[in-house]
Order: sequence, then structure tokens, then C-alpha cells
Amino acid sequence: MHARWARAGASSNTMMVVECDGPVDAGRFRRALDRLLDVCPWPAARLRRRLPWGPLHWAAPPRSRLAPPPVLERRPADGDAVHRVLEAELNDAIDGRREAPLRLVVAGRVLVVTWFHPLMDPRGGQNLLAHLARIDAATPDSPWREPPEAFVAPRDGRPLRERGRLARRSLAHMRRLAGATVVSPGTGVAAFGAARFLQQGFDVPATPGGDARATREISWRLAVVGRAMADLWRRRSLPGEPFLLPISVDLRPRGEPGPTIGNMLAFHFARFSPAETDDVPALARALRQRMADAVRDGLVDANAVAMDFLRYRPVRLMMTAVPWAAGGETFSFNCADISDFPPDLDRLLGRRVLNAYHVPAVLPRPGIGVFFNRCGGRSNVVVSWVEGAVNDDEAQRVMAMVAGGLGWTAAS
Repeated sequence: MHARWARAGASSNTMMVVECDGPVDAGRFRRALDRLLDVCPWPAARLRRRLPWGPLHWAAPPRSRLAPPPVLERRPADGDAVHRVLEAELNDAIDGRREAPLRLVVAGRVLVVTWFHPLMDPRGGQNLLAHLARIDAATPDSPWREPPEAFVAPRDGRPLRERGRLARRSLAHMRRLAGATVVSPGTGVAAFGAARFLQQGFDVPATPGGDARATREISWRLAVVGRAMADLWRRRSLPGEPFLLPISVDLRPRGEPGPTIGNMLAFHFARFSPAETDDVPALARALRQRMADAVRDGLVDANAVAMDFLRYRPVRLMMTAVPWAAGGETFSFNCADISDFPPDLDRLLGRRVLNAYHVPAVLPRPGIGVFFNRCGGRSNVVVSWVEGAVNDDEAQRVMAMVAGGLGWTAAS
């Protein structure tokens, strides 16, 4: 979809930001990354398509010609300067065809891993950091104490005919979902500015009984975010069309790190009206049931197969397959829960990790997304937006409404 926004310069970057208890040694990072390339070349690969109808894939030269991705050093003076560094990273779009799809920045106590989103998903970014930490802590002659994990997922072993049937089912489902016009804060906007983000950490109070599990689920958080978006819609006088957005489902086995490279995600496509957000508990129950039904009916699996087939389709053909996106619309807004930062990654390059969170750049349409994760005892909320589609005050209001709806207080 980013090819639709070439003139706007839309970034497909995503970042993992890690705050440590002291300055990070960039030299240790470079050494660990160079040794990782001995067994996993993909962070230095390039995105290729052999033929116009061939699949997009990552291609890496022999190790002797493999140049490590850059590790840059910045020396910001204060917290505001660090935030400017982070937003600059978000906007300095990586072109996976012409440069390494991974870039690392050390800004004092803050470590930033920025990547071209098709390289890997947020769990993959966490896995990458875990690999680098393991290499850094190992003896010089043996960076891997056990054989490396599978860096890339195995191919789908099902016959082409079966996968094609599933992909067609997913496409038909998508067309039914978007029977009405998709509306977002970016709808009708002619000029877009830079990608921006706002991050805040929260102390989450203990919730007794069964409510604890319910409020941790993506269905509850999506309902709360939906209410904040409905408020934005009303203030903007946007049409009350149903919201449509993708909810990611991690395909890795539960409790296992799984592959690092590649987006190991399927999607459930949530659809609900702004009016439904007036009753958050009822909407959360409805969203949870709809997600369960999609898994039971095999739609999530079908969507994963369809995403794999899209590697073979040029953008022009994708637009005919999903007609509502032909004008540049994608979804109403974005929302995802990245879950927990790995507790065994509490130290990195000799430093203790204080906090870590994920920041993706969103497309000009929808123009805004809300993302959750947890690190240690802290929950993080990130509001990511594009200037022109959303302004600073609107992003601050969304943050405040999400925190208030969840009953969270800002971390000290």
C-alpha cells in the first residue's frame, strides 16, 4: 500500500525503542550484529522481484559481500531531543530495494532498532534483540551455545489448489466486510506531513475477579480505542460509517519465540459502528465473539494464505481485488497489542532494560493508530499519527481517553 503514497513520502518504518539504565556501547552492538550475519544474512538483504509476476522476496549476497546494516550514534541533550531523534528515525524511510532493511541507532541510554516493516513484525524485532544479546554475552569463539533457531518460517506445505481456495475465500470475505465506504481521519486530506508519535507508560491497577482477564484482552482495548475514535469522528463531523480495521494474530506457537524474519501474522478484520462504542463492555464481548467465530470458521487461516499470495500481485492488481482501497483508503484506524517484552531480555549489551515499546509509522490513510505493549510492570500506549490527518491536540485527546477508559494512571 505504501506504493500508493510515493509522492507523500509515506514511511513503512517501524521501531523498537529500548530505554536502558546507562549509555549503550555502540561498538558492542556493531560486533554482535556482524556476527549475527554469519548465520542470518536477512538483516542485510534486499527486496527483489525476479519477474513482474514473481513473488517479492529477500535476496542476500554471499557473506564476503554482505555489508552490515548501519549502527549510528546520536548524542541528544535531553528527553525532548531523544524524542526528536526517534521521530526522525520514523520518517527517514528505509527503501528495502536499495538499502539494508534494518538500521540501529544508539542515543545515549536509548537503543533504537528501525526496520522496513516487511522484514519482520514486532515479535521478530524482539527476537532479533534476543539474538544480539545472546551473541554479545557469549564467548568470542562460540556465539551460539546451541544451534540457531529457525530464522524464517517453513513454507506452507498444502497444495496450491487448497491454498488458492482459501485465498479466494479471504478475498470474498474482505469484499463483504467493506460493503460501505471506508472513512478515516485522512479521508479527503490533500497534503500530509511527517509521521509523529506520542508514548506514555502507565501503572496498571490490579483488577479483581474475571474482569482482570477481560481488560487485558485486545477486544476490550479495541472497544476503548474505538470509543476514543468515535469521539474524534464526532468532533470532525466524519460520516458514521462502520469502522473497519485489521487485528493481527501471531502465528507463532504459543510460548515459543518462533521465526524472526518475515511477518508471522494473520489478520482478523474487525468491523463495528461508532454508535456501538457507547457501551464498551457490550462491544468488547461482541468483538471477542466475532474474533472467536473467525478463528473457528477458518477465516484467520484464509487471511494468512491470502496475504502470502499478495506477494505475487503488483499494486495495480491489488487495487482491483480490494476496490475500496483504489483511492488510497486502507482502514479506519490501526490498533494492536504487541503483548509483553520478553522478561529474559532484561539485560542488553551490559545494560539493564528499564522499558521498551514499539512504534510503527501509519499510512496517511487512516492517519492514526493506537498500540499497546508491556515491559516489566509497566504498560505502554503509543499513539502514532500523520500530520495533516491528525493534529497534536487530537492525538493527546485520544491518549487521554484511552488511558481514562482503561482506568490507568501515568507511571512515575
